Amino acid sequence: MKELDKAGKEFLLNSIRCINDFPKPGIVFRDITTLLNNKEAFNFLIDHLAARYENASIDFIAGIESRGFIFAAALAARLRLPFVPIRKPKKLPYITISQKYSLEYGVDEVQIHIDAFGEKAGAKVLLIDDLIATGGTAKASVELINQTNAVCVEACFLIDLKDLGGSKNLRPLTKIYSILEI
Repeated sequence: MKELDKAGKEFLLNSIRCINDFPKPGIVFRDITTLLNNKEAFNFLIDHLAARYENASIDFIAGIESRGFIFAAALAARLRLPFVPIRKPKKLPYITISQKYSLEYGVDEVQIHIDAFGEKAGAKVLLIDDLIATGGTAKASVELINQTNAVCVEACFLIDLKDLGGSKNLRPLTKIYSILEI
């Protein structure tokens, strides 16, 4: 599968605004709204993902609420595949299954419709989110996909904050592709 070259990575990285001390002092927030607002950068990203996954025999693309929806839905439309949202509790209207995960100061959870991947056992699912930090939400999402008898074949992230260790924590569960590593 195709990986992005150095020039492509720099192009995407330069389209993302950095905001210091947000949401609290010492944090550098990676604001992807500037990438989304840049039609060349956004289309370049989706073109790259489409080229990477067009022959990967994927059955579904799942996106994690909320920014993961943007990339996952755009890629699903481009590849003519079904999009499945993974959401916070009480956001999905039908019967759901849940997976809890630990936060720094508590517990959160993600949910998916019980029939999200249809009747096909072993459906191959690509999971997408904008960023992986500590990996709690991504890990819970992979576990949730696997609970449905589908298989998460890869988790894809625009940005991997390497120092926070999320990709390392997720790697035992699925393959990972991070476009940008910071």
